[in-house]
Amino acid sequence: MRSANCEADLLRLLASMPFLDRLEMVAVSGWSRGAVYEAVERMETAGLAASIPHATDLVPPARRFHLTAAGIGRLARDDGVNVDGLLRSRPVSAEWRRIMLERLDAVAVIYRLASSISNAAHPIRFRGYRAMPMDAAISLPDGRVIAVVRQGLASDRTAFAKRLWRLWEGPLPGAVLMLMPDEARLRHAGRLARGAPVISFLALERDAAAGGASAPLWRLPSGAAVDLRTALSHTRQRSAWPTEGRPARVSLPEDLMLDGPESGAPACLLPALLKPAEKRAIDLLADWPWISPAHLGDLLKVERSRLSQILQRTTGLGLTVDAVVAGRRRLALADRALAILARRDRAAVGVTRQRWSAAPLDPDAPLTWRNVSGARSRQLLRNIEHTEAVHGFAATLARHARALRWEIVQLDPPRRASRFFRYGDRLHSVRPDAFGTLRKGGATWPFFLEWERRAVRPVTMAARIAPYLRYFSTRQPADDHGAQPTVLIVFDSDLAAGHFLRVARQEMTRTGVGMPLWVSHKTVLNKMGPLGPVWRTPSGAEQAGPFRYP
Repeated sequence: MRSANCEADLLRLLASMPFLDRLEMVAVSGWSRGAVYEAVERMETAGLAASIPHATDLVPPARRFHLTAAGIGRLARDDGVNVDGLLRSRPVSAEWRRIMLERLDAVAVIYRLASSISNAAHPIRFRGYRAMPMDAAISLPDGRVIAVVRQGLASDRTAFAKRLWRLWEGPLPGAVLMLMPDEARLRHAGRLARGAPVISFLALERDAAAGGASAPLWRLPSGAAVDLRTALSHTRQRSAWPTEGRPARVSLPEDLMLDGPESGAPACLLPALLKPAEKRAIDLLADWPWISPAHLGDLLKVERSRLSQILQRTTGLGLTVDAVVAGRRRLALADRALAILARRDRAAVGVTRQRWSAAPLDPDAPLTWRNVSGARSRQLLRNIEHTEAVHGFAATLARHARALRWEIVQLDPPRRASRFFRYGDRLHSVRPDAFGTLRKGGATWPFFLEWERRAVRPVTMAARIAPYLRYFSTRQPADDHGAQPTVLIVFDSDLAAGHFLRVARQEMTRTGVGMPLWVSHKTVLNKMGPLGPVWRTPSGAEQAGPFRYP
């Protein structure tokens, strides 16, 4: 009887939370580990459930389970409902399964969070959403509701801000848990949440995936850190259980075929088929389109032979473009991979392709910048020397940081490196070529990178530094990063670097604004690396450089 009850509970659990792994089932169901493992084995043997492999850098390898058509029929009979009603009320239809598979990397982290919540307050109810502002809602035993909102790397700040506004304008939960990809976006979301009608707690996605209920990893918009149990205790009693309309069309899911040729696998299965290293490669290619294989290998931290294996598989799956452009082999994402990332992070597929597609306008013509359909991808190819220089800096930094045992906490491409701030009565911005954060010991060093090739006259040099002087005249740099960031500017020649230092010194004196500025040039940087003594300041000092560690 006990085993039958466990099996019935797991059938209902998998109907509400498809693609749980067994440890997550233990946490959410409340059954013992032995009982869950035995029941899952029986369900698989009877054809009521099946599993797929899955792993990311944040979630360890596991088998994730879902109900088969037979399992859905069995649950409908047990609960006394018809199959059509079950398909419309639970996320088990073929249409829902496709959405869950496309978002599987994100869903896995949210399930880890749900497991931690269940360990702190059992039992919970869980509901995932297709198009609501939140990704999921979790109901605590006393009925209080928590919304879970995740921002992925493919989601831009404007789209995410609109999601939050929609959330706060609708039926309000008792609290909001936000999962953020990095510190900069966490701080930006925290500013958006100030003054919101419902309390919000923010955490880095990697911390939420690994941390439990007692780790103080959740931050209020004010910056105070609390553990998950404390966050749950601050969830207000009056809260809404969000609902969305039932789907107009549903169908029974077919068996997932993972044993056939991978090249013919549907796109929704790729999050299950890809290994963590291959997913990292795809994310890096999304960040740094048209990168050379050597630079990608440095960022991936793999040897040439391993990189070749990764690229061979991603190219065979139709995810990467490997082309010779301007005499060099370069890599970018195919439209299929762009769609995978967009769907994972709830971004618009069409907009993503319009910006970043590497597909040629004319397949029969040579691949040049004029023959690339993505607007921003085309711009990177048009300025390929500058693009390659920035890629080279990032790759060299990654390689040298490993050798010197520094940690690269964050390394953002231009589209995520931009910072917006109020100056006077207008909105201004700084738009660097990259942003990064290094860590060693307990110290961190955030920095902006500008690889400058066009500022050769004093007036253009002054124009280049003006946005940063406005930025550093406000409190925004520290608010954005928790520490004062450094501005690194690299020139092609020592002569241009020297002229820029003079102009920067004059502009700082004229405006009365100081900023942590370091300047170098390509020759010495290529020789000694960005962590070497290659940087100069406007004061003329040649110190150990901006990354000083005792």
